[in-house]
Amino acid sequence: MKIKSFFAKPFAGYINKQIKKSIETAVEDQQSIFNDLIKTASKTVFGKEHGFADIKTHEDFVRQVPIRDYEEFKPYIEKIKEGKHNILWKGQPIYFAKTSGTTSGVKYIPITKDSIPNHINTARNALLMYMSETGNTKFADGKMIFLSGSPELERIGGIPTGRLSGIVNHHVPKYLRANQLPNYETNCIEEWETKLDKIVQETIEQNMTLISGIPPWMQMYFDRLAEKSGKKIGDLFPNFSVMVQGGVNFEPYKAKLNESIGRKIDCIELYPASEGFFAFQDSQEAEGLLLNTDSGIFFEFVPAGEIFNENPTRLTLKDVKVGENYALVISNNAGLWAYNIGDTIKFVSTNPYRILVTGRTKHFISAFGEHVIGEEVEAALMKAANEENIHITEFTVAPMISTNGGKSYHEWFIEFENAPTDLNAFARKIDDNLRTKNVYYDDLIAGNILQQLKIAPVKKNGFIDYMKSVGKLGGQNKVPRLSNDRKIAEELQPFILNNRIAFA
Repeated sequence: MKIKSFFAKPFAGYINKQIKKSIETAVEDQQSIFNDLIKTASKTVFGKEHGFADIKTHEDFVRQVPIRDYEEFKPYIEKIKEGKHNILWKGQPIYFAKTSGTTSGVKYIPITKDSIPNHINTARNALLMYMSETGNTKFADGKMIFLSGSPELERIGGIPTGRLSGIVNHHVPKYLRANQLPNYETNCIEEWETKLDKIVQETIEQNMTLISGIPPWMQMYFDRLAEKSGKKIGDLFPNFSVMVQGGVNFEPYKAKLNESIGRKIDCIELYPASEGFFAFQDSQEAEGLLLNTDSGIFFEFVPAGEIFNENPTRLTLKDVKVGENYALVISNNAGLWAYNIGDTIKFVSTNPYRILVTGRTKHFISAFGEHVIGEEVEAALMKAANEENIHITEFTVAPMISTNGGKSYHEWFIEFENAPTDLNAFARKIDDNLRTKNVYYDDLIAGNILQQLKIAPVKKNGFIDYMKSVGKLGGQNKVPRLSNDRKIAEELQPFILNNRIAFA
């Protein structure tokens, strides 16, 4: 046993005990975090404007602090960018995490001295919980790669600014630096395909034991490695034992990634965002991700159907129910207050509090009143794909509103790794599955308001070419599963195969 894996064992045991303890005190911890956040920020500009000095309970907070999205926070962010102090949190942020929103353009999310441990320690804790449960510590002695954005930072209003993954890269512990790939220069390459080729060149001969990233970009990495070596990833890297992923639902990518690896491998799922590290997989045996209830974030949960209401129901942790779909709202020690992060989640357990990410509040289809969400389309597609051993590379769904007297429908843009022999039958299966998932969609089909879905097959590497064409290839970018308009559908037209299939 080498030195890093040797010392990892007792530390993993210690962290395991700490997290097990926090599971038992989750509700109390959330109340304590709420109290600390309000007290600390009471003298900030935001705190004074919203009467933090008078807030004693969550009910007070709901009355005085409305739910906001980034656009409504922007005036405060602009003041920080002008160099002003004590705006949303004491002092100034130590970083801005730069992220692109679907409607807000570039967003600048504050990260403070108080909030940075949430981003760094949660990823560490996920690995240590895995070590404690499985006993696998050997990967700590090998090479690890984190497919991420550039660590180069610019300054906005004097504050270092960059992609979250690039910021976190500066905080990798010294004892892991020697294990980390790629090198700094390679990581700074902005053009994704050039960067990927360099990463392959750097890693193909190494003892890779852990690989981490967003699933579609890990798949591109695996494809390049296989093309260059002629081997399965599991054969090329015989000691590769842990894959860490997050950013999108893993299920649509799982079959193809596993096939590329060629053998079973343990996977750790994370739920990080620029606004905070919200949850992580704490067990290989249990469903869902453990909510990070003791890490500087106070959570509120809004029934998903109410998130855009003027006065939605705002629940705290003690009030949530298993199986309900909630929009996630956070307040944290970076100075975000009742902030709608745009994700929907559901609890699969309340002892402990474990969640699944079900979609985006703005990524849904309800052009006809059906309110279909990401979780439903992913489940409908993967059930059909698993039954026929079909591997999906990527997909997205958009409404098609008829203008010529015909019936409207949902159009599915799917890139197949191996296409079904009968695309028509495959489309019917997806449609039937979606009808069982969503009663409103089922009513619209049964009532002849909508016709059954149509599939537009996308060329091989079509989604990669599409992302390249819109300047979003690589890094933390991902294809939205659902759109309520035709913008992405129109941009995908050059990448569609000629043999479209549809129901009559």
